[in-house]
Amino acid sequence: MTAYILRRILYLIPTFFGATFLAFLIIQMAPGDYLTQLELDPKVTPETIARLRAQFGLDRPVYEQYLLWMNNLLHLNLGYSFAYQAPVLEVIWPRVVNSMVIVIPSTLLLYLVAIPIGVYGAVRQYSLGDRILSFLAYVGLSVPSFFLALIAIYLLLQLKFRTGTLIFPVSGMTSSGFEQMPPLRQLLDIAWHAVVPVLVATANDIAGLSRLMRGQMLEVLGLDYIRTARAKGLSERVVLYKHAFRNAVIPFVATLGGLLPSLISGAGFVEVVMAWPGITPFFLDAIANQDLYVIAGFLTVSLVLLMIGNLISDLLLAWVDPRIRYD
Repeated sequence: MTAYILRRILYLIPTFFGATFLAFLIIQMAPGDYLTQLELDPKVTPETIARLRAQFGLDRPVYEQYLLWMNNLLHLNLGYSFAYQAPVLEVIWPRVVNSMVIVIPSTLLLYLVAIPIGVYGAVRQYSLGDRILSFLAYVGLSVPSFFLALIAIYLLLQLKFRTGTLIFPVSGMTSSGFEQMPPLRQLLDIAWHAVVPVLVATANDIAGLSRLMRGQMLEVLGLDYIRTARAKGLSERVVLYKHAFRNAVIPFVATLGGLLPSLISGAGFVEVVMAWPGITPFFLDAIANQDLYVIAGFLTVSLVLLMIGNLISDLLLAWVDPRIRYD
């Protein structure tokens, strides 16, 4: 086991350097840089642009910029944000925390809801409940998350116009006067604002994951060893949850590798539509501003979390499925 873990970690080292260099190279292929925008400002002199370009190392070849950035990275320095005039880590960390307020509850809600729905659909195949859930799943799969967010905003506003009460906020993360609230009230205020984004971010994924779980359970329930277990007189509960469910859940264990990067990558366009100050709107602004080190820092952190997540996923797979050996 120890040798297997060490071997997997050694494999990650060349992957890390190769992926970061490729990402750095792709970012550099975009025309211009952050200082190109300053060149259009008549108040900024060419001497100032040249001084800033030399200060940030933007006048050097790409490989030198990469080595300089990698040297800083090994000292836990992700670089400097041109747009915010601050270290990258200080800039992105508050946005990451904001995204986690949505991503962590939506991930827990996803697995708590999707897996039971999938199991129910497989056990009660073609029943009325299965048909209704299948219909809702297909609707959920066909509606993009940003459009679902727009629908939620529309319905909440219509409800407010009819009743005069806004049940849940339709944008933002805090109410006015948030700074003057006591800590518990601040926590409840953030949770109140997070309800709709969490539900919208979860809805799409529930549809896909429940269909996957249903398909896996149906496939496992049709195998010979399940028929043998039933023929031996085992109760249906033991057959389903001890023999069938354990094998059907293996593909879900493989997807756990993507959970860690999803914590930092945010809730995607739901954050943009609902004006949630998470990492996705910030990352899109960084791309628009060509804030090189913010983009590279974000990709690097996501890459590291993805590699750690995949390592954990592989170890869990080896634990769940005895057919997978460490050798």
